[in-house]
Amino acid sequence: MTSPAVPLCAGWVLGHHGRGRRRGVRGGGGRTVEGMLVSRELSAVRESLGRSLFGKVAGPDGPKHRALIHDTPGPRWFAPDRPIRRVHGDASMFVGGLRALLLQSLHPLAMAGVADHSDYRGDPWGRLQRTSLFLAATTFGPATEAQRAVARVRGIHHRVHGVAPDGRTYRASDPHLLEWVHVAEVDSFLLAHQRYGATTLSPDERDGYVADTARIAAAIGVPDPPRTVRALHARLADYRPELRGTEAAREAARFLLLTPPLPALARVPYAVLAATSVAMLPAWARLPLWLPYLPPVEATAIHLAGRTLVGGLRWAMTPPGA
Repeated sequence: MTSPAVPLCAGWVLGHHGRGRRRGVRGGGGRTVEGMLVSRELSAVRESLGRSLFGKVAGPDGPKHRALIHDTPGPRWFAPDRPIRRVHGDASMFVGGLRALLLQSLHPLAMAGVADHSDYRGDPWGRLQRTSLFLAATTFGPATEAQRAVARVRGIHHRVHGVAPDGRTYRASDPHLLEWVHVAEVDSFLLAHQRYGATTLSPDERDGYVADTARIAAAIGVPDPPRTVRALHARLADYRPELRGTEAAREAARFLLLTPPLPALARVPYAVLAATSVAMLPAWARLPLWLPYLPPVEATAIHLAGRTLVGGLRWAMTPPGA
């Protein structure tokens, strides 16, 4: 399983300078003094929010990793106009990442690996930062750094193995499990972007995104990852008979949705994030996790709240003028 993640944006928060709209005493550039003061206050708020988000997602070494990924010359796996850059560079990844975690937990062997080998309860931010770095390196970084990121993950996978509660053995390097994690993640990121991204992708661009992610999946060890949306949905359907809710999966869902280690001020926005992520799950995925299904509320209040939250995250992490 992966963690909710956003890539390390090259220009995360540099402040914002708006224009005054109230009439009154004029300052330089035709702006009112009141407008200039409000602009400075907004700039300070934006910088503070962006710095906090970047610190949580990227960790203490975030600035160093950002420079390595974005400033190092050399060929990349993906050109600047590729759909994967649009999807992985958008704040909707916060919502998609949480949805991916919930969906991935439904495979008993994948969940057993997480329960036995992942310290997601004790170090959730560290897990988030490592996942963020992997996504950033493979999506935006030079090809040499992308390959190093893949090699690190493959090394970890080879060390993760064990026996699930139902008696079956599992290996994180198992291509079948790797593909499940991949398709659940790609489906979640793409759906979140279509619902909450700054711009939606055309049908051809959606296929392009799936094809882009297939390159990363193949490097990780998935033999034949889907390369179109249609193939992605077919592959997800193929896994349905293997999925079920386990106590470990429900415990992970409770932790992720109800008891994450957050300060009091962040709990209300996170509750919106959690509700928005759950609302994107199909009914068949919610029942095994004991999650609610309220279509009228989800299509109205939760959708609006989700758009507001993702828009706020995007504002905080987008440089002015971008």
